[in-house]
Amino acid sequence: MTCKPVRIGVLGTHSTGKTTLLKRIQTALADRGLTVDRTGQLARRAARMGLPKMQHHTITSTEWIIAQGIADELAALARGNDVVLADRAVFDALAYLRAAAQHRGELLHGLELERLRLLAATQTPQYDLLLATVLDPDMPVDTGHDYDPRYRRLVDRHVHDLLAEDAIAHQRVTSDPTSQDRAVELALQLCHKELPV
Repeated sequence: MTCKPVRIGVLGTHSTGKTTLLKRIQTALADRGLTVDRTGQLARRAARMGLPKMQHHTITSTEWIIAQGIADELAALARGNDVVLADRAVFDALAYLRAAAQHRGELLHGLELERLRLLAATQTPQYDLLLATVLDPDMPVDTGHDYDPRYRRLVDRHVHDLLAEDAIAHQRVTSDPTSQDRAVELALQLCHKELPV
């Protein structure tokens, strides 16, 4: 019997532990004999192509990130693994764009924004579990990056606003170790329920 792969996405502002959390989930699932594929590095790849990122996001860079994220997830599904982990679920890019426009004091064109929102919305029902990290302003930030603290807070707000506006089911994940452990446990329970081990 062939089972549909489990899809888990994570989204949230930068340096809130998304990649670390997905690595923990990947390790825990692999330890249980499941094959796991993880997508990621979308912002870096966009920057290598010359597309703006962070507070400089544009409609074009956001559309590329959403479309490439969808393509990466579909490619991961095609490889036949039990679980696909999406590092930056598609709504993440939309939150970064809204935060960038607010940070710059710009208004986004309503039709363009709605078009991107609809593109992201086509993918959202495909996730079996969405994990949304929550910014902890007391946690130290990676000093190897030049982060604008105001922009970082705006992204956090827009991530959670988008999820609420569209009533998207998700699990909030804070920096608290208990919250992190709970997210890993939710992923394990989901995969145990959905996949024969």
